[in-house]
Amino acid sequence: MDATTPSTSSMLTSALLPGRDPADDREVMVFDETLSRYAGEFGPWQLRQFLLASLGMVVYAFHTLVMIFADREPAGVVCQCASEAGPGSWEWVGGRGASTVAEWGLVCGERFKIGLVQSVFFAGCMIGCGLFGHLSDSFLGRKGTLTTLCVMGTIFGSLTAASPSYIAYVALRFLTGVSAGAMAPCSFVLATEPIGPRCRAAAGMSIFYFFSVGIVVLSALAYFIPSWRVLYLVSSLPALLFLLLVLPFVSESPRWHLVRGNHGKAMAIVRSIAERNGRRLPGDDKLTLVLDSGTSQRSNAPSPNATIIDVFRSPTTRWRLVTAVATNFLCAIVYYGVSLNVTNLSTSVYISTAANAVAEVPGYALTALFLDRLGRRPLLVGTMWLSGGFCVVGSFLGSEGWGRTACSMFGIFGMAAAFNLLLIYAAELFPTVVRNEALGCLQQALQTGAIAAPIAVTAGGRAAFAVFGACGVAGGLLAFFLPETLGRQLYDTMEGMEEGEKWEGKEAREQLN
Repeated sequence: MDATTPSTSSMLTSALLPGRDPADDREVMVFDETLSRYAGEFGPWQLRQFLLASLGMVVYAFHTLVMIFADREPAGVVCQCASEAGPGSWEWVGGRGASTVAEWGLVCGERFKIGLVQSVFFAGCMIGCGLFGHLSDSFLGRKGTLTTLCVMGTIFGSLTAASPSYIAYVALRFLTGVSAGAMAPCSFVLATEPIGPRCRAAAGMSIFYFFSVGIVVLSALAYFIPSWRVLYLVSSLPALLFLLLVLPFVSESPRWHLVRGNHGKAMAIVRSIAERNGRRLPGDDKLTLVLDSGTSQRSNAPSPNATIIDVFRSPTTRWRLVTAVATNFLCAIVYYGVSLNVTNLSTSVYISTAANAVAEVPGYALTALFLDRLGRRPLLVGTMWLSGGFCVVGSFLGSEGWGRTACSMFGIFGMAAAFNLLLIYAAELFPTVVRNEALGCLQQALQTGAIAAPIAVTAGGRAAFAVFGACGVAGGLLAFFLPETLGRQLYDTMEGMEEGEKWEGKEAREQLN
C-alpha cells in the first residue's frame, strides 16, 4: 500500500464520521470518538457506574450457587438403602432441615433429583436470557431490565425458602432461574458500554471479581447458617438491596438511548460524563451524536429494529454466532460442572467452593493483563486448553487427598478466565442494536451447558473429569474460528459493522498485494 492509499481509519472516518455537517456546521461523531476526544474514556463517572452496575454480579452469584449448599448431602448420614427402612428412619447431622437432601430423602435411588433441580434452574436461566436479552435491547432498556430481574429474584428466591414440597421447590428454582439468567449480561453491558475503547476490555474482565467475591461471601454465610430454608431467604437479600440501594444511582446506557432515537437523553448523559470527569464538551449547537451507519448520520431517528434473525441473515455475524454458541456451551459444561463437582471431592464443600472462587481471581488478572497484548482469540484458546488439560489429569487421579482438588482449582482458574473472556469477546463481535440479544443467545448456550453439567457431576469420579477435559479441549479448537477483535471499533448498527468489515478486508487485501 503506497503513501497515497487511505488507511482503514481514514476510510471509516470518511464513510461513517464526516466530521462536520455542512448543512448546519455541527460536528457529528460516534459515541466512542466522543468519549476519546471530549468526555473521557474512564474517569470518575465511568468508575462509579462500573462499580455500581457490577454489584449485579454478586446477586447473580448468590442466586446461582446457593444450591451447592442447599442441596448438599449432610455429613454423618446413616443410610439404610439395602434394608426395608424408609426415609424417615435415616439420621442426619443437623437434622432434616440441614439441606433439601435431608428433608426430602434425596439419596440412593432418589439422588437423580438433585441434578434434576439444578438442571431445571439453568433451564430457567436459558429462557430468561432469551426473553430479557430482547427486552433489554428494545423498549425496556438495560436498567429497566435489571430492575425487573431484581424484583422477580427477590420474590421467587424468598418463596423458595417456604417450599412445601420437592415439586414446589423445583418450580420455584425454575422461576428464580428465569430472573437470574439475564442478570450477568445486563450488568456487564450496563457497566461497560459507557467506557471508552482503550479501557473497555480491562474493565470487562474486572467485573467478574464481583462474582468471585459473591461466591466467597456465600460460602461463609452457608457455613454459619444451618438451615437450607434460611439460607435461601438470606441469598435473596442481595437482589432486594441492589434494587433499593444501588439501581437508583445507576445511569441507563447512553448507547441504548442513541439506538432508540433518544438523542437528547444520550447527549445529556454524555455531558454528565464530561462534567464529572472534569472535561468539557462543545456547545449543544456544535456537537451531534450519531450512529455508525452512514444512512443514519443526519437524523436522530432510531436505528431500524434488529433482532437475532438479522444476526443470522448477515454473513458477517452468522458464523460468529454459531461458533460462539458452541464454544459457550462447552465452556459452561466445564465451569459449572467443576463448580458443582465440589460435592464429590474429599475436602469440605465450603472450603472447596471458596478455594475455587479464589482460584478464579488470578485468572481474571492475568487475562486482563494480556488481553490487549496477545489478543482475544489466543487467550481464549489457551485458557480453555489449560482448563481442559488439568481436568484430563484429574481423571487419572484417585478421589482421596488434594490431587483432584488441585486439578479442580486449576480447571476453574483456566475456565473462569475463558468464561469471562467470552462475554467480552462476544460484546465486541456484535453491534449495540443487537448486542444484548446476541449476548442473551450466548447466555442461553451457557445455560444449556449448565443444564448438562449436573448430569456429568452425578457420574462422579474420573468420568466427570474426563467429560470436563474433553469439553475444554474441544472448546479451544472451536475458538480458532472466531475473528480477532483486538483494536477494532465497537459498532452500533448492523450496517456500520458490515461496512467496517468491508473496509478492513479491503485494506488487508491491499497490504497483501
